[in-house]
Amino acid sequence: MIGISSYGGYVPRLRLDRKSILRHVGWLAPSVGALAQGERSMCNWDEDSVTMAVAAARDCLIGASKAKVEGLYLASTTLSFSDRLHAGIVATALNLREDIMSADFTSSLRAGTSALLAGLAAVKSGERRSVLVAAADKRDAKAASSFEMLFGDGAAALLLGDENVIAEFKGAHSVSYDFVDHYRGAQRQFDYNWEERWLREEGYAKIIPQAIDGLLVKQGLSIQDVDKLVYPCILRRDHPGIGRAMGAKPEQVVDNLHEVCGETGTAHPLVMLIAALEQAKPGERIVVAGFGQGCDALLFQVTEAIRDLAPRAGIKDSLANKKSHENYVKYLKFRDLIVTETGIRAESPNQTAMTILFRNRKMILGMVGARCQLCGTPQFPKADICVNPECGAINRFDDYEFADVPATIKSFTGDMLAVSMDPPAIYGMVQFDGGGRFLADFTDCELADLKVGLPLRMSFRKHATDKERGFTGYFWKAVPQVQS
Repeated sequence: MIGISSYGGYVPRLRLDRKSILRHVGWLAPSVGALAQGERSMCNWDEDSVTMAVAAARDCLIGASKAKVEGLYLASTTLSFSDRLHAGIVATALNLREDIMSADFTSSLRAGTSALLAGLAAVKSGERRSVLVAAADKRDAKAASSFEMLFGDGAAALLLGDENVIAEFKGAHSVSYDFVDHYRGAQRQFDYNWEERWLREEGYAKIIPQAIDGLLVKQGLSIQDVDKLVYPCILRRDHPGIGRAMGAKPEQVVDNLHEVCGETGTAHPLVMLIAALEQAKPGERIVVAGFGQGCDALLFQVTEAIRDLAPRAGIKDSLANKKSHENYVKYLKFRDLIVTETGIRAESPNQTAMTILFRNRKMILGMVGARCQLCGTPQFPKADICVNPECGAINRFDDYEFADVPATIKSFTGDMLAVSMDPPAIYGMVQFDGGGRFLADFTDCELADLKVGLPLRMSFRKHATDKERGFTGYFWKAVPQVQS
């Protein structure tokens, strides 16, 4: 039996009330008012597709053995580099083995399910027994456009294998067309979109049913044999109609999450699949489809093992962990859609030395420190001499991963002079349980909510962007666990 053995999800904490978009740009584009219900998820200024993929993958690996993962596939249409393996960044951040296969899947919103199919094929062939698939997107849209309302940021991850399978893979069917409802040219920031009717009537309404019908014929099933039907449709009012045209009942069609986060691009079919798995019962059949220049349709059947899956945030808890706001200008600034003064301090050189990044990749990307072999004292960063004054051992250390170790605030401050996209810059000393400290930037928090002793968790984030050279640097930040 092969299939999904674990899942994880991530939706950024920040949510933008769509009515705030309408209030700011409704005078220019009153038609967007028809979409101004609920809220859309939005990345903090230090988040992107890579950081969200890491977050979803960490959630997915709860209770799983990282040592068994033999492949990592990352799907996204909004990657930071044109020529750099982003799956390699994610794998390093997760501290996976170095002898794994990693690959990026991109250039189509169907990339999420395409990566899923590739991972399942690798497991089925026996070439790899465990493959981690992650998908994430942070898509920009022009101000006052309908897509500014419709898009959302998010990520999903699935661990595939032949052990502890919670959803058995039964089969798949794909169709491929050069159907262009939107595209984004090289060096362009925004999509160019064709009219809505083209996407609705010739895309969603025909291509998705073709792929799903083809799958059901292969499996000898009818639509009534499916318990949950998962497919993306960015047009909320048209989403139920696709299932209805195939003969599905309303309760079979999984909600497209428009009002709580928006459509998350390549991640969205997997985000919706996880939302379905969170409520699934053993024996249920789930069909998931990914749309984009064709369609992939996959069939899974939930097993008894889903009852034993370790607790995790998934999509449900990620959606519940939110901070809603109405600051539309902050949203624009966080996405670098408006130009503001940053001050002379922002002009300091920030070039990343590739030699240092590679030699210290475990520390920088994986947050790996050391633990003394003699006295067991953890320390970050790794050094030659044990920090325990009663030990002083030299070069007697094992690698020690700090990212998942519980921590608390030892000290903190708010700095109005430091360069920050969301002033004040908040940072302080992090104290890890069992030993180990380091000075860290804080994120996803307000200064007024902080106090010494407050629990923290570590989060992989953007550290700096070198616009002159087109380089994004990543590191770990502390997220205070403020009680709402």
